[in-house]
Amino acid sequence: MFTIKDVRNNSGESTYIALENVTKTTSAKIYTTLGASLQELNLNGKSIIADLSPLTYNNTYASSLLFPFANRIKDGSYSFDGKTQQFPINEPGNNNALHGLVYNKTFQIIEQQVTENSATIKLQYTEENASIGFPYTYTFQVEYVLTTDALDIHIEVLNTDTKPFPFTIGWHPYFSSSDLYNSTLNFESNKQLVFDARCITQDIAYIKNNPVFEVKDKQLDDCFLLNTNKIQFNTPEYQLLISASAEKNFLQIYTPPKQNTIAIEPTTGVSDSFNNKMGLQTLQPKAAYNVTWQVKLL
Repeated sequence: MFTIKDVRNNSGESTYIALENVTKTTSAKIYTTLGASLQELNLNGKSIIADLSPLTYNNTYASSLLFPFANRIKDGSYSFDGKTQQFPINEPGNNNALHGLVYNKTFQIIEQQVTENSATIKLQYTEENASIGFPYTYTFQVEYVLTTDALDIHIEVLNTDTKPFPFTIGWHPYFSSSDLYNSTLNFESNKQLVFDARCITQDIAYIKNNPVFEVKDKQLDDCFLLNTNKIQFNTPEYQLLISASAEKNFLQIYTPPKQNTIAIEPTTGVSDSFNNKMGLQTLQPKAAYNVTWQVKLL
């Protein structure tokens, strides 16, 4: 049997939502005040996503949900529908806007269900005011479905405004390995983005499709255009399949300053997508966009 528990601090404020099975070998922690982000994940006794301390969420964006844009926007500026908009700069060292607007919002629980084989929780953030740089209203829902050996993340974005808006979306999880040097990735790609010193997309480079990507001691902050919707992460302790329902998929790989940890980020757009249009989509008024990511032990 699975359970869902709302863990609160001494002031009665919700700290995180804990989902787990009866043996506690499969569990997840979701922080409602950190953009409904998944901060810990264990599947069938394997540590998949772990606390990044002493690194902080404000610097890592660990497991943050990225909307209305994934990655960066150069100088925070873009034009849409004949108007120029200016996002706040939250990466001041590079003068970029970074990772969208919902990563630090507080989400509300709107549905939950437990069964013998799963735990499901749906959370929602409703933006009722025009944001700086994004003068539109929307509702953002995320549903986590935890089973013994998998986690499904269902996203739905509803445009509640009277105007269409541009968007990309992504997820920023960091995965644990007992030995990252001897871990590998399998994915299909023959195109890689070329970044400038500010991590802004400049070009696309054609590369040889290598079915096995060895991490070794590489310092990574790279983005690939995927030919499929699947990525496999192989560690000495487990193999994990990461899949996406999106029609067009990009893969961002990043190694943070923490040993045996790697960010493997599925996204529908790239750095500066609001300007270069790569992966950029438009959501019409009253329309909804849905995407699902799954991580599953093999």
